[in-house]
Amino acid sequence: MFVGVLAVVTCAGVAALFAQRRDAFVASRDHPAIAYARGPVTDPVFQLNRRIQNGTVRLQFDPANGYLRSVLAALDVPIESQSLVFSETSLEAKLINPRNPRAVYFGDTVSVGWVHGSDALELAAQDPVQGVIFYTLAHAPADKPKLTRDDSCLGCHLSWDTLGVPGLFVLSTFPMSDDKNAYANGFVSDHRSPLAERWGGWYVTGTPGSLRHMGNVPVIVHGTPKQGGGSPTLASIENRFDTKSYLSPYSDIVALMVLEHQTRMTNLLTRMGWETRLAAYQRSNAADATPRQRDDAAARVRETVNDVVDYLLFVDEAPFAGTIKGSSGFAEKFSSRTPRDSKGRSLRQLDLDRRLMRYPCSYMIYTAAFDALPPEAKDAIYQRMWRILSGKEADKRYAVLSRADREAIVEILRDTKKDLPAYFQAAAH
Repeated sequence: MFVGVLAVVTCAGVAALFAQRRDAFVASRDHPAIAYARGPVTDPVFQLNRRIQNGTVRLQFDPANGYLRSVLAALDVPIESQSLVFSETSLEAKLINPRNPRAVYFGDTVSVGWVHGSDALELAAQDPVQGVIFYTLAHAPADKPKLTRDDSCLGCHLSWDTLGVPGLFVLSTFPMSDDKNAYANGFVSDHRSPLAERWGGWYVTGTPGSLRHMGNVPVIVHGTPKQGGGSPTLASIENRFDTKSYLSPYSDIVALMVLEHQTRMTNLLTRMGWETRLAAYQRSNAADATPRQRDDAAARVRETVNDVVDYLLFVDEAPFAGTIKGSSGFAEKFSSRTPRDSKGRSLRQLDLDRRLMRYPCSYMIYTAAFDALPPEAKDAIYQRMWRILSGKEADKRYAVLSRADREAIVEILRDTKKDLPAYFQAAAH
């Protein structure tokens, strides 16, 4: 829907594929413990729709890009987050090409996709309990335009790449032949991915340091595709195509990096909630699960806790080489947002010399999705975080977090996270 797809997989096919895996949710999204299709939601797009229908919000229609600008303002999504993908790998594939890329805009819990010439906006919002919910908004003037839930997006957005839950991903596409029988190929990227393997099929503006990436070059080529090679550094995309319908002449490298981090973090939080709810259901409904299934569900919860905490603390982040600089002002806008501790520090402060974040703990810990996790899941996450941040974890892979890093993270969380357990008041060492 938003950021590309390799293949459409049926729900039955997804279940069969995941049945042998331990690192993705394997039960049905319609399981009684989940009830994705029929459970109540309170996500930001659902809330916006209510305000539109009761008249407290009025969207303004623009002939050039429909409700795009008005929707972004209503959802507090910055224009500076604009990221442009031109690989033909989504539901709007027939419209997308290097001269008419898809624009993706995002905040912490909502994303908006727009393609020039499309008849609708596409939106995805992280519900605190149910995970990512997908919506469309028709490009047609109306007194009270309606945002319509669209579960058909799950054909691409519920897969191994989203950890078996409705989610988001950033796809880097390899060059492919213009042969009509050629098949798109690529991989999902996040903050663990080397920069050399990121952004195939995307425009990238700004300075990538001394590392090369896969962006800014065609993905459909005549003859036999060549992988690798250089990607030009672009200050803007103004000379690449007609940009008058777009809200910004940038596809900011820093915005792309934050988006990559955020997509997997979003999916991990959803999986954490779903695994915990499923395990609780099986404990309470013994007739619906065998002892082995209950043991497996409990193991999945423990493993997901480890995955969430490792990713939350950027333990496996790919190294940088040289200073990365954005182009649109996204970095400044992103970092200016609160909360801050008594020393003025924030988990939203960027580094961009050595790593993405100055203090390697994800700002997604402040989202409603984290706060809405079942208490046993949140308790387990905090316990695991404290073991690492206090220096008690002996595994050498956590040495990437220096004592100064760990102390700063703990101090920031003490001042800014209201439900932080009391044991975080002890000193890290």
